[in-house]
Amino acid sequence: MTPPDPTQFPADVVAARGLSQRVATGEGTLDILTDVSLAVKAGETLAIVGASGSGKSTLLGLLAGLDQASSGEVWLLGERLNELDEDARARLRARRVGFVFQSFQLLPALTALENILLPLELSGESGARERAAHWLDQVGLGARAGHYPRQLSGGEQQRVAIARAFATDPSVVFADEPTGNLDADTGARIIDLLFALNASARTTLILVTHDNALASRCRRRLQLTAGRAHEAGQA
Repeated sequence: MTPPDPTQFPADVVAARGLSQRVATGEGTLDILTDVSLAVKAGETLAIVGASGSGKSTLLGLLAGLDQASSGEVWLLGERLNELDEDARARLRARRVGFVFQSFQLLPALTALENILLPLELSGESGARERAAHWLDQVGLGARAGHYPRQLSGGEQQRVAIARAFATDPSVVFADEPTGNLDADTGARIIDLLFALNASARTTLILVTHDNALASRCRRRLQLTAGRAHEAGQA
């Protein structure tokens, strides 16, 4: 894959050049990612696919600034992550990035509404409660606002997580196996919801998945094999 041209930034929402990740083990150094380069423009949808252990979630974490690479460069929303400390990366994510995880990651002590409200309040959004309620309605759970995660099904919890991801009006949403903990029927409904909201919000979507049905909904597909990446097709 041709490395992205840094002069394009910030035209590209997310980009990486020569990205590698190595970890030390008792038997030596393990290469998780090797020389990965990519560029994703505003409004694109990209699926990162590959076998278990191929480095998919590791790559997602590096692109989102959740972790730092052993070598290479990452740009997120025009910011070179290599130049930002942990606090600056966290501020960037809070302002302009949404996340959807396989394990939902809802706070158990907060209601559905409060889970969506929290990032809005932390970012100082005006009308935060009204916005949170709007997004809960958008995912069809307005009547469950006062319910805690333990009172919701897996599909309902993921709907709350999706509402939380979009509520801050992010420029990019990262999703890590968003249907991984759901049965096939529930997963299909979550896929429909995720892509419908993404299209209406005109958000850039980058997701990790082992689900071919989910990957096929994305315009582009990045295949990881033993830590190396290649573009696997474009719709």
